[in-house]
Amino acid sequence: MQDLEDRILDPFDEDQTWHCDEHAESSSDKEDDREEHEWEPPVQEDEGVPGEEPQADDSTDNDNGSADHQTRHQIERRIIDQDRVHVVSYPDRRAGQPISQAEIQNANAMYASSIDGAENPYAPFHSQMDWEITRWAKLRGPSSTAFSDLLSIDGVSERLCLSYKNARELNRIIDTQLPGRPKFRHEQVVIAGEAFDIFYRDVIKCIKDLFGNPDFADFLVFAPERHYTDADETVRLFSDMHTGKWWWNTQKTLDKQQPGATIIPVIISTNKTQVTMFRNKTAYPVYLTIGNIPKEIRRKPSQRAQILLGYLPTTRLEHITNKASRRRSAANLYHACMARILSPLEKAGLNGLAMRSGDGISRYCHPLFACFVGDYPEQLLATGVKTTECPKCDIPPDELESSTVPFEIRDLDAVLDALATIDVGDLTDFVQACHNAGIKPIVHPFWERLPHVNIFQAITPDILHQLYQGLVKHLLGWLAQACGTAEIDARCRRLPPNHHIRLFMKGITSLSRLSGMEHAQICRFLLGIIIDIRLPGNLDSARLLRAVRGLLDFLYLAQYPCHSSETLSLLDEALSLFHDNKQIFVDLGIRNNFNLPKLHATRHYASMIRLYGTTNNYNTEYTERLHIDLTKDAYHATNHKDEFAQMTQWLERKEKIVRHDKFIQWRLNTNPFTHHPQPPDLSFRRTQTLTKHPNVKAVPIQRLILDYGAIYFCEALARYIAQQNHINETLSRRRLEDLAANIVLPFRSVAVHHKIKWVSIDARGHGDPCVTVDSVHAKPGRTRTHQRNDTVPARFDTALINDGTGDSVGIKGYRVGQIRTIFSIREQDAQLMFPPTHQPPKHLAYVEWFTPFSSMPDSRHGMYKISRFLRSGKRVASIIPVSNIARSIHLLPKFGPVAPRHWTSNTILEECNTFFVNCYIDRYSFVALR
Repeated sequence: MQDLEDRILDPFDEDQTWHCDEHAESSSDKEDDREEHEWEPPVQEDEGVPGEEPQADDSTDNDNGSADHQTRHQIERRIIDQDRVHVVSYPDRRAGQPISQAEIQNANAMYASSIDGAENPYAPFHSQMDWEITRWAKLRGPSSTAFSDLLSIDGVSERLCLSYKNARELNRIIDTQLPGRPKFRHEQVVIAGEAFDIFYRDVIKCIKDLFGNPDFADFLVFAPERHYTDADETVRLFSDMHTGKWWWNTQKTLDKQQPGATIIPVIISTNKTQVTMFRNKTAYPVYLTIGNIPKEIRRKPSQRAQILLGYLPTTRLEHITNKASRRRSAANLYHACMARILSPLEKAGLNGLAMRSGDGISRYCHPLFACFVGDYPEQLLATGVKTTECPKCDIPPDELESSTVPFEIRDLDAVLDALATIDVGDLTDFVQACHNAGIKPIVHPFWERLPHVNIFQAITPDILHQLYQGLVKHLLGWLAQACGTAEIDARCRRLPPNHHIRLFMKGITSLSRLSGMEHAQICRFLLGIIIDIRLPGNLDSARLLRAVRGLLDFLYLAQYPCHSSETLSLLDEALSLFHDNKQIFVDLGIRNNFNLPKLHATRHYASMIRLYGTTNNYNTEYTERLHIDLTKDAYHATNHKDEFAQMTQWLERKEKIVRHDKFIQWRLNTNPFTHHPQPPDLSFRRTQTLTKHPNVKAVPIQRLILDYGAIYFCEALARYIAQQNHINETLSRRRLEDLAANIVLPFRSVAVHHKIKWVSIDARGHGDPCVTVDSVHAKPGRTRTHQRNDTVPARFDTALINDGTGDSVGIKGYRVGQIRTIFSIREQDAQLMFPPTHQPPKHLAYVEWFTPFSSMPDSRHGMYKISRFLRSGKRVASIIPVSNIARSIHLLPKFGPVAPRHWTSNTILEECNTFFVNCYIDRYSFVALR
């Protein structure tokens, strides 16, 4: 399963032609089963490396470091090895069970019965051409006016045999003949004598639409479960929403009133967004999804598992001159609109109603408001809590920085009692009661009457705004003051390229309005660029490194797609590491205190994961992406006058076209795939691929030496051949060198590839497309022919190489090497050099080695230190099968107190001798190399 790593940018591919690979074939088809003896590790000598300082072991600050390190690996290995996951079903088997029904008819069959056209799969359109043009016009095409102008050209509509002659006729067909999602309503809400427009859908119909979507029928979850790593049920796992405690506990409560009920967890998200670059035009969308749909589907906009529930008013209430009154009126307007939208959940949640899933099976369902997803201002608005306070708990604002001060979730009963005084007392008593309860005086908030709802518990963690746009943003500012902007930017410009690393060639300190993705990209190298940096007053940097490491570790751990009760303890440990060392920023004069609501929010992450599953169940990053498809694109399709009526109509038509496209695929059975239910885990399933044909068919060996830097190519290949010809012998170094000296290569050139790719695997059967998740480049510099003085520098990436004994976690069995050449030998030449029983793999690589990993990483920053592996002052190199290359690896240079200004990003791997292995480039590196 792929998560954040599937959304990797690849900004370092200077030669864009390599993206146009032909159908790639896996280089591991024949090599994966190769025996261990194909590995040719460099011979390690006891003598030191001439001209270099000895490898220091910076990790021996405490005696328990090794034990703690091994314990962490064991904890994470238990999550990865989920073939042995133990599932405990909910004890009452009636939970989530179907109800008896006279006839079962799946959603696609019901859809077909609503369309007049039994024989024509494209009905109500005449033909495939008619439908394809319709789909293009509504999903990809120009404006309605431009489309009408195209069809008005004499003979176009007739020759294409279209069922319409202009965009207006097409819209009429879509509006009247195609079924779709629920229609929007337009109503007004009156607050303080002023009427405000609200556009919304029936929330129950929207839930039914998601629950009954045939695309989700095989994946829906109807009852809670408990997942464990073992049959003894000692280590519990948390992943999808149904594995959390909330669903289980709510099911128990509901069973006392309605045994056999099916809970539908309703997840609501609100967030105001700007729809224009100028004029400050905004929209206020409300999104809805349900927890029965697996998170791996919900998080993908292309799966349409989120539905736009409505648009709230965006008024600034400028007619109210008093600021306090304006804020109170804005809050009451928000809650009045949300109550109008969500009020049907009260009756449906209490009494339940029959709902049909996409396979036609009915269940008695209770839609319950479960999670509220939003940034900090939205959380305050939804809960009625005052600014600078925690929207979830009662911790005092001046104790937000503490990691030890106890707190309790806000008392919902006390808040409800205070809210009820509006109906029995005067306004003064109401305001005072709300003040005593710790909330603002809101008249009937939208959650007041919803069953089984605790709004303070429903507030979920927000990775995007609390961590990336919150704490990481603060951290960048603090580090700029501590380390100096010039030095930080200088180091950013000198990092070696990697598939996962974006190079900020102008530095990072002068950037403004950074996105969450850009903050995530900076986090991948942030810790590495401050190692050894000089602090003001010559303060020791150990506390600074540990503080940054603690925050980054928390950030990465918080995004695990699967947690266990043990990894949640690692989450708390990472947070404690930051709190234990944050005083360094006070000593440097950067901060006076850390009373930041977003910092305090991190204390709630572990408990919320236990309740609702991992954070990718409710990340605001996913709804932020929906703004583009469901709000901004909709606005740009209007004439910007009375835009919301046009936006809702445009969206309804687009949804109908997408739904009809799915139906046609079902009718034609052109998109079948097999569902393989499997819990999410931390494993990293990927396939290694190379292009079908080499990038250069014949590269002379002399050019390999000069342009590719494969200086000892002939010697290394001779040693590899000698090993394969004496595979059953134990060869001493002298014996191996003697055998290699007698080998004569029968060729003068080899075919060369310039890139290895790893693509994702649809392990969970969701029909996900293959995505490039990693790559390694090995290509020489070149001059572009179409531009003068425009040279593309050489790039030879470093990689993590498996000797055949490497595990999923840890560095045992792995070593770092720089890939200089990826090549293949002609079959007729291989038959001459290798025995018939040990023919070489199709693809080989020439690798220059780095020193082995030390037993432990540095205790300050948690990274391993390595250097070039030299023998008699010369680099040690070997030939290995490409299948032994596990993935790319990023090396962070050891800059020292000041980064040498003659180093560049293109030459850093040659100029620098000592590096730190970056464990933050993606989740795999974080799990395996920490």
